[in-house]
Amino acid sequence: MVRPKRTKYRKCQKGRVGGVDPRSDVHFGSYGLKALEPCRITEKQVEACRVAITRKIKRIGKVWIRIFPDIPVSSKPTEVRMGKGKGSVDYWMCRVKAGKIMFEIDGVSMELAKRALELGASKLPVPTIFVMKKKYI
Repeated sequence: MVRPKRTKYRKCQKGRVGGVDPRSDVHFGSYGLKALEPCRITEKQVEACRVAITRKIKRIGKVWIRIFPDIPVSSKPTEVRMGKGKGSVDYWMCRVKAGKIMFEIDGVSMELAKRALELGASKLPVPTIFVMKKKYI
């Protein structure tokens, strides 16, 4: 799973997700997967999307993951009374703003990249769109 090796604090507050990402361009690869709405994405969803993309392109090209789940989400066990402090860390997640490029691909054809990113997008809880790198002349 994708999670940080160590953090400054064990637990943190969940916070709010919103706004638009100003850096909404494909930087590393030629094709990207862009989020259309703000949401929270867990480490399991990121890993499932990565596995689906790499299996579809058959490890020919290169895949960049532009999101990293670094926020711990804690939960208390069921049927526990109120109080007694915050629960233990249950999973890790990342906040994704609208317009954020989450995955990038390079080294494959456009048709294969589009199919792979659509397959990966089916593993995510957010509506996405396939984008290409802008050509500056």
